[in-house]
Amino acid sequence: MYTYIWNKYLPVIRILLKKSAAGDQLLSLNREDFERAGTGRKAGYKFVIVFTDGKVSNVISGSDLASHLASAMLEDAATKAVLQTGQFEVILNTKFQITIKNTTPQPVITEVAATVEAE
Repeated sequence: MYTYIWNKYLPVIRILLKKSAAGDQLLSLNREDFERAGTGRKAGYKFVIVFTDGKVSNVISGSDLASHLASAMLEDAATKAVLQTGQFEVILNTKFQITIKNTTPQPVITEVAATVEAE
């Protein structure tokens, strides 16, 4: 039911996923898209989808909106390829804004390398 809406935003979401390595990304959605589909509420919707290595790693079954977004993202080969590179959070707030965060743990830099360079 919501897949056609998410497919409209998917190219932008894919770009923001790639840019999220440099910092959190924000995408404002058109509230009217959701209201026309009969999904709009005055309070709006909110959800968090956590992707780990190309798979949804939290429970989103209670939200059709989140489930359809996750499905659209995983069915798109280019988007799935980006999702397989680490950990991401996709958060929708009540203002119909999506925040994309890259939560991939950064590699630990050891002091051994610095010691070797100093010698």
